[in-house]
This record gives sequence, C-alpha cells and structure tokens, in this order.
Amino acid sequence: MRTARVLAGVATHARPVERTLVLRHAASATGALAAALSDQAPAMAGEALPAESTSQSFFRVREKELSDQQAALHGVLVIHRGLQDLCDAPLSGGDLALELAGMRQAVFDLTGAKPGTGRDSDPLVAVPEPGTGASLEDAWSARWLIGHQVHVLFNICAAVAVADAAGHLSHGDSDAALLRLADATVYVRGFPAAMTHASTIPADYYMAAIRQTMAPPSVDVPLSGRQHRGYKLFRAAMRDLLSIVPDSYEDLAARAPELAEARGALLEADIIDGERHVTLAYSMVHLDRSIAQKPEGPDNAVAELRLMRHRRAAQYASLIRFGDHYIADAVAGLRHT
Repeated sequence: MRTARVLAGVATHARPVERTLVLRHAASATGALAAALSDQAPAMAGEALPAESTSQSFFRVREKELSDQQAALHGVLVIHRGLQDLCDAPLSGGDLALELAGMRQAVFDLTGAKPGTGRDSDPLVAVPEPGTGASLEDAWSARWLIGHQVHVLFNICAAVAVADAAGHLSHGDSDAALLRLADATVYVRGFPAAMTHASTIPADYYMAAIRQTMAPPSVDVPLSGRQHRGYKLFRAAMRDLLSIVPDSYEDLAARAPELAEARGALLEADIIDGERHVTLAYSMVHLDRSIAQKPEGPDNAVAELRLMRHRRAAQYASLIRFGDHYIADAVAGLRHT
C-alpha cells in the first residue's frame, strides 16, 4: 500500500527537478517492496530460462508458471526498473500519469493489496543522487528494453483483467465484471504510454544503433509485434469478452448502461492505442518500411499500422458511443467488392 500511495502521489506535471525527486522516491519505495518480496523467496534467474521466440530473447523476457509471490516479485522488479529509468526519461506529464496508473494497478493486482487502506500519505525520504553510471547511448539502449518490458507487463495484466471480466459476466456477476473492466482500461491506457517511454530516445540513434539489431543478420527473423505472446493473450481475451457481450452500444446501454460505458471505455482505449502506435512509428521511422514487412508488400510501417487501426475502429464502431462509422462503412464496402 505504501508503494501504491507513493505512485499515486507523483506530481507528473511538476517542474523537472521536483518531478525527478518524487520519481526517485517512488523508485525507492518500489525497491523496498521488491526487497520485502525477495526475502520470502529470491527472484529466479530469468536469463537461465530458454527463450520461446526471437522477440523474447531480444527484449529479455521469459515465460514460466510462477507462484503468487514470484509473480509479484518479478512484476514489481519490472516496475522498479521502469521507475528508475523514468527519473531521466523525457516523458510527457500526461503519458507519465498513464504509465504510473498502470504500474499502481499492477501493484494491486500482483500483491492482492486493496485501494483505500492504510495511512493517507508518506513523507518524502532522502534518496541519494544516482551515480554517473552508463553512457547516454547505453541508457537509451536500456530504455528501449525497459519500456518494452513495462509494456509486456501491462499486456499480461490487461489480459488477465479482461479474462476475469468475461468470466464474471458468464456467471452473471456484473458488479465484479465492472471492476475488472475498469482495471483493464487502466492498463490499456498505459500501453501507448509505456511504448512512448521506450521511444524517448533520439530517432536517429534508434535508426542507427537499435533498429539494425532487430533484423537479420543480428537476429534469425525480423522482430514483430506479432511475436509478443503477452499481446496475443490480450487480443484473445478481448475476442472472448466481445463474444459474451456482442450487443451494440444502444442495445447494451438499454439493458445495462454501466456495462455499456465500461466496455466502451475499454474499447476506446484500445482504438487510441492503435492510433498512437501509428504516430509513434512515424516519429521514429518516418515513412520507412517495417523491418518485418515482406519485400513484395506495398505499404510502409505507418500505413500498415494505420490499416490495423482502421480495422479495429470498424470492428468497434457499433459497440461504442462515438463509433467511427465512416471507417466501418468503408471497410464493409471493401468486403463486398
């Protein structure tokens, strides 16, 4: 609870010096939580586990069944590394607020703590200044991995929350479903924030030093979002949810208005994630092709991501209050030609 309170209290839009101070305080609190969890059982050596894909190997992510304590510890370690990097990352206040909200929700879900318990606040403690440490280029390379690891954590936590909500709806427990839909929405709003965190590096450095390490001959196959199993689990959970509540927004709002709004908020966040992926890719690679595109493909990375956004918006058009019916009609027309 102390960690959650500290995360909630970060002044995301404060002046740089003040913001860095409270972020160091948050990193310190999260480090203390990780140490307490580690006292119960130390973290396992993830690098000793075999990678199941090129993507897992590159982003230093591994997959294994864990006890509750180990899941909490490894999740909190991801958050701790993310916070340490956020002390220096030039992330906007709005994205910082979304990423911290996802981290705070993850602390609740991983540890079983409940909001609203314990003391209201904790005093700031003196946190030592970080050492000179790595070079700026090394920090940028590490940030690319750290931000993606936070994104993976959010993917998995969101998949679990959506699956929980679907399960509750299947058993007629709408109150519990609403709570988990709200939790899932926090994570999905954090998706683009975490990706932007990873991308708070110079685009020139990304193109010159990082992008080439994600394609042959540096790796066996080009890295692609399709290789991220955590994200595939989230997408599968979303499909299951919509198979249980496939009603249009109007029909669902007529019989269950709170559920219609909660589902709509989640779907809107999912569309925005797609939209922001388009603009983020443009800022990093401009009009270059994706490293994972086939040579015969006509589109560049931005065009492919925009197409994915349009398909998602068309699918959700009738399910949300302000659906993109222009795109839905266009997609429907293409399917009939």
